[in-house]
Order: sequence, then structure tokens, then C-alpha cells
Amino acid sequence: MFGINSINDIQGWDDEQILMVSRAQPWLFSVLVDRYQEPFLRKARGIVRDPRDAEEIVQDAFTKIYVYADKYEPQSGAKFSSWAYRILMNTAFTRYQKLIKEGQRFTAIDPEFEQFIGEMKEHSAFAEKRDGIERILVRLPEHLSSVLRLHYLERWSQEDIAAKTGENVGTIKARIHRAKAAFKKEGRDGEAEALL
Repeated sequence: MFGINSINDIQGWDDEQILMVSRAQPWLFSVLVDRYQEPFLRKARGIVRDPRDAEEIVQDAFTKIYVYADKYEPQSGAKFSSWAYRILMNTAFTRYQKLIKEGQRFTAIDPEFEQFIGEMKEHSAFAEKRDGIERILVRLPEHLSSVLRLHYLERWSQEDIAAKTGENVGTIKARIHRAKAAFKKEGRDGEAEALL
């Protein structure tokens, strides 16, 4: 497909290119593992302290990165590493919550993770809401669902959406308004009002 015969052929490629190609040639994903394994382990150890737990977190994170590779969309100002670290942090948060439930609390954790825990508490409520929103979005026409997804779920401003689509902000504003009306109409038994 790309004429890649060995890992050496792609060593100079950026992470995004390697992720894309590894979807067709999974053995190339090992390049990303080599690049990120040590920093991921350091970050995970700073959160859970136990090296075995940290290794499991990192292994789970790499699995999720590979499985959800098709969900990765390059955005201006956001690199693959930001997306990958977010998956790592989400995975670590889940493990940390499990350890807390099991009574294995830690007195000293990475301050960045402490802040992340606060964000994730808000995020878990948002995740439930997001699932409800997605159930309705799949029933809408693509041009309406995509603008709502970008604006409400991905938190894009109207200006950013306009820049991405090449349309003016007024058009995007009107489309969001129409999409919200369609969303509310499509929601069953008042489910839409509780979500947006």
C-alpha cells in the first residue's frame, strides 16, 4: 500500500501518519509504542505509584489508542500526543477510582492528576449526557448532526466551525439554531430538553 518494508522506512514520520498507516499495517503501531511507552509509564507511576498498575494502565491506553485510531481527527493546535495523553489519563482515572473503591487511597498524587480528577467527576456526568445526545444525533440529517456534534460535544466555537467548513459565521449560527429545533423535535418524551 505505502511500500513500507520495515520500521526504518517510517522512523522520520510524525505520529499522526504512523497511526493512520498502522490501521492497515498493525505491526507499524509498535513505533508509537516505542515513542510513548516510557513517558506514559512515568505519568502513570505518578498517578497510581504501583509499577504493576502503571504498566497495566499504559497497556490498556495503547490498546484504546489503536482500537479508536479511526476516531482520531487532527485539529489545528492539537497533536496526536494530546489525544494519546488524554486516553492515558482517562484510563488512569478509571484505575485510580477502582483503587479508591478498594480502599487503596494514595496521599500524594501528581497535582496535574488531582486537577484531572476534578474535571473527570464533571466528565462522568457529561458522558451520560453525551450518550443521550448521540442517540438523538444519529437520527438527524448529517449536516445538522455534524454541526451540533462540533458545537456541543466537541466544544467548537461558531467561528471555528465556520473556519473548518468555509462558511460564514451567520450561516453556522442559523444552522445550529435549525439543528437544535430538529434535535428537540427528534427527542422522544422530552429527552432532548434535558440534554441540550
